Amino acid sequence: MTIKRPIAVTLLAWLAMLGWDLLLHGGLLAGFYVSDDPVLVSPSEAFQRIPLGYASFLLLAILLVWLMPRFDLSDGRAAFGFGFKLGALLWGAFILGLISIVRFDPVLGAAWFAGQTLELGIGALVVQRAAAAVSLRRPAWQVLGFIFVCVIITVMLQSLGLAPAVTIPAPL
Repeated sequence: MTIKRPIAVTLLAWLAMLGWDLLLHGGLLAGFYVSDDPVLVSPSEAFQRIPLGYASFLLLAILLVWLMPRFDLSDGRAAFGFGFKLGALLWGAFILGLISIVRFDPVLGAAWFAGQTLELGIGALVVQRAAAAVSLRRPAWQVLGFIFVCVIITVMLQSLGLAPAVTIPAPL
């Protein structure tokens, strides 16, 4: 596996990871973030910190583009499995480290682990598909479609009341 256009491939993987991240945190796990858990920052402070989280995913996308050519990942299933396993190791270590010094809901920790592990699998799948493509047009449209679906599901979850829609007060 060789990666031509590594910056474009990295950006595609990163965007797919952000789409999943929106669904994960804005929909599936949103209920955790409106609790009075003293470990979590307020929703408005969390909103301000979003760029930091997104930067962390960019670093992970760069890691995928750097590592994946060193392995025989000729199909999407192998690539997804690689990303999933890498995600399990990275996020497992991160969650265990957090548990050693921070008190938080173990269900939230397990959800973070599962969701972020899946996120790295998604990123790896996009890297493999984009690297194998002659043109990035199709992978780009697939990523945009994936993001669109993630946004729609997140909005539906919030509209149906299955996930809280957090409003951020406007600055004075």
